[in-house]
Amino acid sequence: MEFEFNDELSDVRGLADQIFSAQSDVTHLRTVEQSGGHDAKLWKSLADSDLLGIALPEEAGGAGLGMLGLMAVLEQQGRRVASVPLWSSIAGAALPIAEFGSPEQISAWLPGLIDGSHIVTGALETGFGYDVPVRAEADGEGWRLHGEIASVPAADVAAALLAPVRLPDGGVAVVLVRTDADGLARTPLSVTSYESSAAVSFDGVSVAAGDVLPGDGAQILAWTVRRARVALASIAIGVCSEALAQTAAYTSQRVQFGRPLSTNQAVAVRAADAYLDTESIRLTTQRAAWLMDLGKEDEAEAAALVAKYWASKGGLRAVHATQHLHGGMGADISYPIHRYFLWGRQIAFSLGSAGAIGTELGDALEKGASIGSPE
Repeated sequence: MEFEFNDELSDVRGLADQIFSAQSDVTHLRTVEQSGGHDAKLWKSLADSDLLGIALPEEAGGAGLGMLGLMAVLEQQGRRVASVPLWSSIAGAALPIAEFGSPEQISAWLPGLIDGSHIVTGALETGFGYDVPVRAEADGEGWRLHGEIASVPAADVAAALLAPVRLPDGGVAVVLVRTDADGLARTPLSVTSYESSAAVSFDGVSVAAGDVLPGDGAQILAWTVRRARVALASIAIGVCSEALAQTAAYTSQRVQFGRPLSTNQAVAVRAADAYLDTESIRLTTQRAAWLMDLGKEDEAEAAALVAKYWASKGGLRAVHATQHLHGGMGADISYPIHRYFLWGRQIAFSLGSAGAIGTELGDALEKGASIGSPE
């Protein structure tokens, strides 16, 4: 594969960089974090620039640039640690609706999501991608939902959730649930990254048959989780890259014992290791996104796990290193580098830690999942 973006993807990355850089400075971030963790103005700017639909197929009203297009946008979000629910809304909800939804579901939800007038977020259990804590009981032709999802990104500002539910026969269905439905309660949470998030409880929430995505729910869930994990890894690229850039600037300017910190071998080696971790996230994530855009789901299954493993393991190492290389300044929670550390930790443990992902990858390879070749 080509490891450089083509001109179209480079233009998308440049546009996203302009928007995030202009509207997500440190002072503004603090204001957003203190007011709930969702930047509604930035979300509208992304919609007005047609970036919310960048990954969606053209027949669904999007730009048709797939996961590589989404990766180009999410990397820039990570560079500015901007508080908008892109990964959970696009990868966790819009893409599966476009891929598996009925014509009625697509027309009901995607236009408003693309134009920024409402948010639909993926209600995936954030610790383990395939946990299904919500159970469904038959209610005529529909279902009644019971259970709780511990943390759902942007649930407190979303119009609807896309959630997997456990059926009475042990199977899985994926359903669309309006957040104003009777019996649904949202409790705002303070999460590591300070982004908008809420615990969601279902107490007899009614779901009609028309709110269930057609098809095999377990396959839809697996398809969605793969893309959500690659989306998280895409954000990690930007988080780690910018943290490294800020660390390079700091250690080059900070003088101790008559010379810049960056000239110390221990500092240079640790920064180099962080750079290698960051590039490992980039290459594995781009390969997973590329395979998905080619429709090679068998190879994409293992590739997405590899990308998320690097985002969890290597990403956490990288943000630890950049914070440590800031010395005492790195311990100041009001200093910018600390926010990158927090985002790196949030990503590392969302949809599976490195240990959990490694176990999944081993199981997938044992069952015959293909690693494939980079071609």
